[in-house]
Amino acid sequence: MPTVIDLFSGAGGLSLGASRAGFTVGAAVEIDEHAMKTHRCNFPYTVHIQKDITTLTGADILNQANINHDDFLGIIGGPPCQGFSSIGHGDINDPRNQLFIKFFDIVSELQPVFFVAENVPGIMKDKYNPIKEDAFNRIPNYVILPPLSINASEYGAPTTRTRVFFIGFRECDLIHPFSITDIEAQKVEVSKKTTVRQALEGLQEDIRYTSTFKSSKALSRSYYSSNNHLQSDFFYERVTSRIPATVGNKEYIREYKTHHFVDGCIPTNHSKAVKKRYSKLKYNEQDKVSKSKRLDPDGYCPTLRAGTGPEKGSYQAVRPIHYKYNRVITPREAARLQGFPDWFKLPETIWHSFRQIGNSVSPIVAEQVLSAIYQKLTL
Repeated sequence: MPTVIDLFSGAGGLSLGASRAGFTVGAAVEIDEHAMKTHRCNFPYTVHIQKDITTLTGADILNQANINHDDFLGIIGGPPCQGFSSIGHGDINDPRNQLFIKFFDIVSELQPVFFVAENVPGIMKDKYNPIKEDAFNRIPNYVILPPLSINASEYGAPTTRTRVFFIGFRECDLIHPFSITDIEAQKVEVSKKTTVRQALEGLQEDIRYTSTFKSSKALSRSYYSSNNHLQSDFFYERVTSRIPATVGNKEYIREYKTHHFVDGCIPTNHSKAVKKRYSKLKYNEQDKVSKSKRLDPDGYCPTLRAGTGPEKGSYQAVRPIHYKYNRVITPREAARLQGFPDWFKLPETIWHSFRQIGNSVSPIVAEQVLSAIYQKLTL
């Protein structure tokens, strides 16, 4: 199988999409120890490099991962977006913005057949043009497609999360030329689009906080009332099966297949006053105190946020309220709404789960994009 390297891998949204598209993820580079722990758990055959990427060269990555230069084809990744985000300070001098350029430094050095970089829409603001130009000037021999804005719901995920993809390829015998049209052809037809109600089908809904939740290793049994599920076969398969041979925690998957147990079903301890406020909210209406919105079962989930890291106080991001119950969604429900499968093992805490899910690329979107590229390979 053709090999890719995932830079800024996080928990593995892009890695999972690449694996399902037909690629092997040979190496993952990520500085956050908690995200790397999740990635290592779910991608046991990938070489994990938990280091500051600014201290690494492309050659370092290949050497540490024991990858032969001729054996890998692509570099994928989602460079940090905080400096470009519209909900942040929008500081053009944010040092994290330079990591976008670092991605292309490594592309320039290793000369992969193709690359895929993902970021927030804010990066398209004119004030960031010098950063983008600096990055692209480092790869003059690549065909760089126009930036592609992707609304995840159009590619089969149950969320309106919108991200910009920068995609390019090196003209060579290993790949046929392709265009934005080839990527956009991966959009799903209306019958395969997935609403919130459909996305959460099969998960236990009436989850209530009790004193028994002393451990965050909360398990719940997933189920479907019949084979006539509300979900399209497209989404049903992606959240219940389609497990690549080299992906997944074997012990957790065994429990999932045998007993239909899923993790991440961790309830939040709301006060009676909060529950009362939530009970009065209509679909898409926002709670004035928490700023959480009630989900519309027949609509799509808004973008799930990651919150802040330890260096910024470890603040939990605002989470949506379940459309039926007076509580915010659980990590497992967030994973479903982002497009992660039930067999993907989540962190053991609410904070780390939501942070990693909120920072991730939807695996469904990643699969659709990378499948279009895989089809152009001439191997």
